[in-house]
Amino acid sequence: MPQLSELSGQMPASPIRKLVPFANAAKKRGIKVYHLNIGQPDIPTPENVLEAIRQYNEPLIAYTQSQGTESYRQGLARYYQKHGIDVTADDIIVTTGGSEALLFTVGSIANPGDEIIIPEPYYANYNSFVTLFKVKVVPVQSRIEDNFALPPVEAFEELITPRTKAILYSNPSNPTGYVYSKEEIGKLRQLALKHDIFIIADEVYREFIYGDTKHHSILHQPDMETHGIIVDSVSKRYSMCGARIGAVVSKNKELMASVLKFAQARLSPPTLGQYASEAALDTPQSYFDEVIDEYKTRRDILIEGLESIPGVKIGYPKGAFYLMAELPVDDTDRFARWLLESFSHNGETVMVAPASGFYSNPALGSKQVRIAYVLNTADLRRSVELLRMAIEQYNQEK
Repeated sequence: MPQLSELSGQMPASPIRKLVPFANAAKKRGIKVYHLNIGQPDIPTPENVLEAIRQYNEPLIAYTQSQGTESYRQGLARYYQKHGIDVTADDIIVTTGGSEALLFTVGSIANPGDEIIIPEPYYANYNSFVTLFKVKVVPVQSRIEDNFALPPVEAFEELITPRTKAILYSNPSNPTGYVYSKEEIGKLRQLALKHDIFIIADEVYREFIYGDTKHHSILHQPDMETHGIIVDSVSKRYSMCGARIGAVVSKNKELMASVLKFAQARLSPPTLGQYASEAALDTPQSYFDEVIDEYKTRRDILIEGLESIPGVKIGYPKGAFYLMAELPVDDTDRFARWLLESFSHNGETVMVAPASGFYSNPALGSKQVRIAYVLNTADLRRSVELLRMAIEQYNQEK
């Protein structure tokens, strides 16, 4: 048999999706599985987007410009300007989802052997994106005891070497739901300017902020024209995960010229996805108000339920729709699989994402899980109750 590449063996499996075969097997046995493992919103896509798709009547679905259609990029520029981010259409390249935006960004700034510092726990697929370019993830650990706040600047500076090319973070954070303050973003800006490195801000959850917390972008900071990069996506903002439209946003002309070369190599982003995403820019604020109210309600229900389970420790999310919890079990990878293979109550069980895949050292997440509160309130309450019973039964059997 012909041999596969070394890279194929280095690509990490998704901690979010690796348990899918066990979930599918449970469903075949007639078990209902409540999915708390994946950030697929159940909120309907805005009606104005769906209507635009229904009205699409072009005779040909053709390529667009590699950087995205002019009209969509102009619309995106107006969207960012409303959020205090001063960019033009020339500062935006449309990508096939936020994943491609990250791929193009890493490919444009880093050479094999270079390093990117990432506060952990972090979105697990960051590992995949940097592995493709033989770049090293250098983690700086945030702690559940500190609610996953930005680690001290000194912790970053200890890790910066001549091979450091960037600091990458998500804000609001996937997987923790933490929202970085203006002061924290300012500290990252200072590091970028002092050490002449990039700051890559994954801001796909920008709209999902709760209470009095405010979102602060890296491009709100002064003097970030050369060093600041936003990667973005419509997936969660408008419940359009399947549209596969994202963007790289930066005022660094040299960087954007490089990103464009990657974009040209894959020809163009999805035509219909851009069409739908351009329509999404006209989504009324009332849609977001209702969605944010719904997620805040779900968050509060989840927190209340988890806090009532003995031994559970949580990080309190201020944004996105994720929460990290520490469970009183020996190993959450083992526990998550057991939930699907050996546990059910009245024909139901729950699926969570073990946190080991959100850390560079899996042992750091061995007692934690990421929970996505993307279920309706009744299902969320039932899921917490199942989790309570499962923890008790699991520990009795061990």
